Amino acid sequence: MAIFSKILTKTDAEKRLSVPIKFLKSLPPFKSGHAVDFQAKDERGKVWTFQCSTRKKGRYKKPVLSKGWLAFANKKKLKVGDKIVFYKGRHQETEKPFYGVRVEREIKILGAVIGYMNP
Repeated sequence: MAIFSKILTKTDAEKRLSVPIKFLKSLPPFKSGHAVDFQAKDERGKVWTFQCSTRKKGRYKKPVLSKGWLAFANKKKLKVGDKIVFYKGRHQETEKPFYGVRVEREIKILGAVIGYMNP
């Protein structure tokens, strides 16, 4: 089940991934602090460790993935317009929940985006 998906901006592809506030509810609890680490499996089964952090001060939390995100973005050759999907699933044998992450590339014909596909 998808937790959220997003079309990447320049900042998302090159620095950090801004995530919606509702994503925080699906993450492990933030124990005293403003950041939490979690792992997500990609479509090839590789496990990536990300850190989701929020602002320490201010009215809006503005959550982002920073730690681990650039390594993932570089390895996957992410670019503006790609789509990222985070989802939660369950292992078939153990029924333990896990996070997954999937990249979808734009499909363009004559310069118009007609959809997305997994690379």
